[in-house]
Amino acid sequence: MMTPTDDSAVVIEREFDVPVDVIWQMWTNPDHFKAWYGPTGVTIPVANLDVRVGGTRLVSMEMQSPTGAMQMWFTGTYLEVIHNRRLVYTEAMSDEHGQPLPASDHNPTGDQHAVTEVRVELEDLGGRTRMVMTHTGIPGDSPGATGWHMALDKLTALIACT
Repeated sequence: MMTPTDDSAVVIEREFDVPVDVIWQMWTNPDHFKAWYGPTGVTIPVANLDVRVGGTRLVSMEMQSPTGAMQMWFTGTYLEVIHNRRLVYTEAMSDEHGQPLPASDHNPTGDQHAVTEVRVELEDLGGRTRMVMTHTGIPGDSPGATGWHMALDKLTALIACT
């Protein structure tokens, strides 16, 4: 597993006024995941989540551009699944079949790893939940970090409506 350094990871901590199981479901249930994941303006038409150690994930983000719909695909493998406590998975850009793309195909500057790691840690605060999300391989000042903040703002808003 990757260990983040100050400039190689985005780390976001949030607290939610719902039980830990609600936040776990938001990360592991495909329908719930589709409702909040991705930056503002993005939809998630596909979220295939086989949430078990060794299980795979395939997620599609779709956004409108001046030339029409643009789709990005991400694949990964679950490395650690501890119900209501910890979720760790790899992530890489891929094609629609889950075949990873070489880093040079989607990032010619080389400032991101081809395969990154996402770690979601949940702590039960007696009916409330503390979540720490760490995405190693995505610098804290990158567009990817901005996307995570937007996505977690969407999650926060979704939780507030429940």
